[in-house]
This record gives sequence, structure tokens and C-alpha cells, in this order.
Amino acid sequence: MASQTPEVVDIKLLLSRLWPLPAAGTPVADDIADAIALFFTNQVSEAQASALLMCLHFTGLDRRADVMAACAARMRKAAARVDPAPLRKIAAEKSLKRGQYSGGLCDIVGTGGDSHNTFNVSTASSIVASAFLRMAKHGNRASTSKSGSADLLANLKYPGEIDNETTDLVANLNYIEPATLPSIYSTTNYAFLFAPVFHPGMRFVAPIRKQLPWRTLFNLLGPLANPVDVLEDEPTDGSAKLPSPLEARVIGVARRELGPVFAEALRMTGARKAMVVCGSEDLDEISIAGPTYCWWIHEDATGSVVIDHFQLNPADFGVTAHPLSDVSPGKSPAENAATMTSILQNQRPVDDPLLSFVFINTAALMVVAGLPEDSTEGVTAPEVISERGPGGGRWKEGVRLARLAVSSGEARRQWKLFVEATNQITPTEVL
Repeated sequence: MASQTPEVVDIKLLLSRLWPLPAAGTPVADDIADAIALFFTNQVSEAQASALLMCLHFTGLDRRADVMAACAARMRKAAARVDPAPLRKIAAEKSLKRGQYSGGLCDIVGTGGDSHNTFNVSTASSIVASAFLRMAKHGNRASTSKSGSADLLANLKYPGEIDNETTDLVANLNYIEPATLPSIYSTTNYAFLFAPVFHPGMRFVAPIRKQLPWRTLFNLLGPLANPVDVLEDEPTDGSAKLPSPLEARVIGVARRELGPVFAEALRMTGARKAMVVCGSEDLDEISIAGPTYCWWIHEDATGSVVIDHFQLNPADFGVTAHPLSDVSPGKSPAENAATMTSILQNQRPVDDPLLSFVFINTAALMVVAGLPEDSTEGVTAPEVISERGPGGGRWKEGVRLARLAVSSGEARRQWKLFVEATNQITPTEVL
């Protein structure tokens, strides 16, 4: 039986309330989010969908925390459903708990659009971090750069059995979906969540976005819509509500004014371990060249979620600053994959600018996750760096762990296991 075409919903009334904005009675975030939800089921005409995105852009409503949080929640709800129970079971059985890190899933991602066209730093950092953290890297193909996260990974070849050797085998990113995530995580700490697989409704949005000359709300929602960030309904039996499987994340934004907005949106969505960063050059990463503005979402001593704002510099991580020209421009996916291979095979000099760039971003995620924190502080190995920097974070210890992830070969091993796992998935698992 052929599926019925969904009924198109008229949102003209909402549009009339958006432009011009009334002095009072501005549409609430949920009204806007309900209209955005219709995009994912192809229930808005292209004309009205474009009009809504334009209204949100020119009124600035798409850069308001409550609107972003509500729309991201609708986008996650429309995503392919991820069952959190098997993920929690694997986290318990294959514990990575260390310090204040509980072994949950982690992500590091940028909004893009910073025009710097640097190397795929967040993607590289996600692989390095998988030596210690269970990663759920959410990403897509390139939109505003030469090489997106999916483009790099599709070209990152499987490490051979001999050091410095690679094969022609690459990860099958299309086979990673909700049904196969448990089998992936039973083998490796790393998984890549390819946006077109997990957000099929975005296929209705893409043609509209391509016809508009401005960045829209959807350029901002991706980092807030990781599909493993599943919040369950309140239990009816009085038991405690289980947390999202997504434990920690770092999000880079391309403009400083977006930092506090993203931080507040994250707090609204229930995040308890996150950091929003923006390099002073309007870079959606922690900068290797100079200051980075940070908004750290975390629990205080009373258990309340607070946002601390401070700056980080390369020296806070114990590395030398380098101009962005030393780590850019980003190259083709194949060239960036070759660079990533040299990182995983520990072939780059210790003071290599690009390596330091990757390590400071990896370190930030480790600190946010709580990995460097030792519950028995004061009883640590001699090599552990206990020094604290801005915001109270042990940023230098994070870099030490990132270096260890590469030098020990563990990051390379986790990537190897991931490639193997994606190529062992049978077609019946992805039906």
C-alpha cells in the first residue's frame, strides 16, 4: 500500500506574528519550534518554510536561547529513535569511568561558518579522545569548507597490522544507525553519527536552505541535536529520571555573541557537562593562535547547573601559540585524512602546530568530561599534572592524556576497531 502524502499545514498566522514583530506578544519559542517540526515531515510549503527561516534570521529569533533549545528538541524528536537502554548497559559493562567521568557518551563539534577553513580539528580530537572517552561524534559532509567530518572519515584508511602501514579499507558510515550502535560500542569506544542517517527529515530542509543566501537556524541546530541525547519522560512510579546517554560535549561557535546563547540553550536542554568555545579570531574551535572565549556549563557544589565564563590561551595548556596560517588552510578530504593518519601513527614532531591544535581541543573535552579529576587527589603518579588553570580546569593534564592517547597507540587502536566493526555489520542489521 502506497504511503499517503502528509497534509501541508498553513503557518501563515505564525508568519504574520513574526514580521513585523509586535511590541508585545512575540510568538513563544514552542510556537516557532512546532512550526519547525513540520519541516521534518515535509508539511510546510517551500514558500512558507523560506519565509519562516527569513523571519527568524532577520528578527534574530533564531539566535535566542529558548528558541534554539525548543527547536533542537523537536529536531531530536524527529530523528531516528535511539534506544538508550543498550547504551547504558554497555557503559556499565565496559566501564571507562575515571575521575569524574562516568563513562557516558561524548561529542565535540563546531557550528562551522568561521571562514578560516582549518583542518578538521574536532573530528581529529574525537578520535584521539576515544582512547579514554566513549565518543558519539555527530557530523556531516562539508557545507562551508573543503572537508567535512564525514568527508575526512570516509577517506581515513584502516591501519594495517604493521606500524605505519595502512590498507584500502575505510569505515562504512552509512551502516551506523540506531539498530547497530550497540554492536559498535561493544567493540570500540568510537562511533560516528552521520547526520543524513540519523536525521532523515533534514532531506526536506536541504533544498530550501540551498536557495537562501544566509545562514539559517539549521546552521546552529546541528550541534544541539546529537541523536543520542535522548531524554526520557518522567517516570510514573516515582523513581529518578535517568540522565541522557550523552554525558559531555564541547561545541565551537563561529561568533563570540553566540557563546552565551548556546550555553544557555544547552542548560535549557538539560546539559550538565558542556563547554561552548569561540576563538578570538571568530574560530569555532579552541584557538592555537591566541585567546579563546569559553562558557563552561557544569554543576556547582550544591548540584545546581551554572555557567562560568573565562578565557583560555595556548599557554594554559602548556603549548606554544602558533598563527592560524600554520594550521590552515584545510585541504581536500584525502589530504586531511593523510594528516590524520600521521597523527594516529605518532609521526609528527612533539611541538608540531597542528598536533598542538588537536591536543588542546581534545584536552578541553577531557576536562569537561571530568577525566583528569582524581577522586583521590594527592595520591597520583609522578607524571600527572595537578596544576589548575582558568575556570579551575586541569588543562595541562588534559594535554598529557591526549599525548598519551596517541603515543600509546590506543587512539589508533580504537579507530581500527571502529573500521572493523562498520565493515562487519551484515545487511540484515541495517534493514
